Amino acid sequence: MTAYRDWANDDNAALLTDLYQLTMLQAYFAEGMEETAVFDLFIRRLRERNYLVACGLDTVLHYLETLHFSPAALDYLESLGLFKPDFLHYLADFRFAGDVYAMPEGTPVFPNEPLLEVVAPIGQAQLVETFLLNQITFQTNIATKAHRVVQAAQGCTIADFGMRRMHAADASLKAARASYIAGVDFTSNVLAGQIYGIPVTGTMAHSYVEAHDSEAEAFRAFAALYPETTLLVDTYDTLDGVRKIVALAKGLGNAFQVGSIRLDSGDLVALAQESRRILDEGGLERVKIFASNSLDEHRIADLLAQGAPIDGFGVGTRLGTISDQPYLDSVYKLTEYAGQARMKLSSQKSNLPGRKQVYRSYAAGKATHDVIALVDKKREGQPLLQKVMHNGQRTEAGRTQPLNALRESTMQSLAHLPDRLLARGKADPPYRVDLSEELQGSLDVTRHRLEQEMAAR
Repeated sequence: MTAYRDWANDDNAALLTDLYQLTMLQAYFAEGMEETAVFDLFIRRLRERNYLVACGLDTVLHYLETLHFSPAALDYLESLGLFKPDFLHYLADFRFAGDVYAMPEGTPVFPNEPLLEVVAPIGQAQLVETFLLNQITFQTNIATKAHRVVQAAQGCTIADFGMRRMHAADASLKAARASYIAGVDFTSNVLAGQIYGIPVTGTMAHSYVEAHDSEAEAFRAFAALYPETTLLVDTYDTLDGVRKIVALAKGLGNAFQVGSIRLDSGDLVALAQESRRILDEGGLERVKIFASNSLDEHRIADLLAQGAPIDGFGVGTRLGTISDQPYLDSVYKLTEYAGQARMKLSSQKSNLPGRKQVYRSYAAGKATHDVIALVDKKREGQPLLQKVMHNGQRTEAGRTQPLNALRESTMQSLAHLPDRLLARGKADPPYRVDLSEELQGSLDVTRHRLEQEMAAR
């Protein structure tokens, strides 16, 4: 059976790139430029965040391990009329053979710190830019948003309900994974459950209730098939729906095992409070209240601050689309080529030259500041960048981890952040990131050299 051609997979992922990556690769090939290059992937600024949660590395390493140009990909490139036969022949045997250094998934990161560093022949390192930015940017942004939601929920259960409004299938899968790593408990995405082992959850839709002759009949039928289910009570009149749950419990007696009700509209504070009263008076203290309806970290925090007796939240659109900050200022920049430091001079878009390491210092169990340093100048503190790939193959540090282990290490890493960073508002002061004296010196020397070269032209 022929693979569905509109679906990205290992055989066509080499073309999941910007055209100029391929035209530059041909130019490097034609000029014989194959010295080692170093590229950093980093975020320029946090904007409305106090920290970011690194995510997406496993996807990137799989891509680099399997990167190749299939016969169909080569045929298409030939049809464009841009690429010469000798270059296409080179692509037929193309494999990524570089090294990658990266912060482990789940690591809190800050501006200008390399989330990952690619060290490879310049053409190889250049080609992979688009895919690396695509995956690291989105998954890091989702993981960060998800952890903000988890923080706001104060221990309440969180379910990812965002698939239907996310930006296509790959996004919904990667978002479910990133959200789980960042502390979300469940996903409604069944394929994500199968692929990643994330616990799946679901309730019922209003259409199921509407399709029955009565709300009570719908509740009875669904609970008979799924005894410990969550029943959606706001299709017609929310509080009347809750009363029907109490009546169902009386009718079923010990056979009643419904776990929770779901509120999906209206004044969630008032409805949750009154629903709790009705359930408790009906002897259903163990039945929990689950809420959804355009929720995010701000709305959840507000509901709990007002005393809403809600036990869990389904968070969909605003998490899945990262509605308040749908993009990150992520970049992938050349920092060294053929052993010489390189950088961009633009005042608002410059970058730090050379290979680097990031060191994190702690006091009383909390991170105090980071230092970005040249890789050959060791400093005190915890080094964050690990070698995760060597000659195109994963190292032990880069191997795929069980998701629950990754989730646990993420929670431990985030617990070391200062409390002010975990607040929803802007932290004052922001987290401190310094440049080492040697890196600052290299920055100044490289900038001066490039300015002198420009002046001499």
